[in-house]
Amino acid sequence: MTAGGSHVVIELAVRFAALSLVAIGGISAILPEIHRVVVDVQGWMTSGEFADLFALAQLAPGPNAMFVSLVGWKVAGLAGAIVATAAACGPSSVLCYWVARWAERARTTRILPVLRRALAPIAIGFILASGYTLAQGADRSPGALALTAVAAVALAFTRVNPVWILVAAAVAGAMGLA
Repeated sequence: MTAGGSHVVIELAVRFAALSLVAIGGISAILPEIHRVVVDVQGWMTSGEFADLFALAQLAPGPNAMFVSLVGWKVAGLAGAIVATAAACGPSSVLCYWVARWAERARTTRILPVLRRALAPIAIGFILASGYTLAQGADRSPGALALTAVAAVALAFTRVNPVWILVAAAVAGAMGLA
């Protein structure tokens, strides 16, 4: 285990289980709190390492929840990866199941559309906070800033697959341009 014994695995389980219950908008919505815990509070990794793990998780196919597996792996090896993933996905899955059952029974009530409209801005706010948190750990060299601007424009105004932008960024980084 990278960061220390079984108490680290227990800490991962407790933190990710609690966070999973407020992950309105998915794992991306709780990135600021995950960052706070693993970087600022526990010191298990740097902001740069956190951002690198997030980028790696985004490159791989599959759900964003893969990110918590990588965090768990970095912090406590295989046991950390398994525990972090189960803790981040388990409680929220059970809650989602219960809410879906309730929503099915309440589909004709007026409360359901109100809840949906109320939760949308909360999810958007969480995700914007995540973007801000990831930007804090990013390289701020002129090359990296230029690459970020070009990527943002390409994503906003073209239909280019984001994977190609990530590949181009990796090549630029390897060549020392960013």
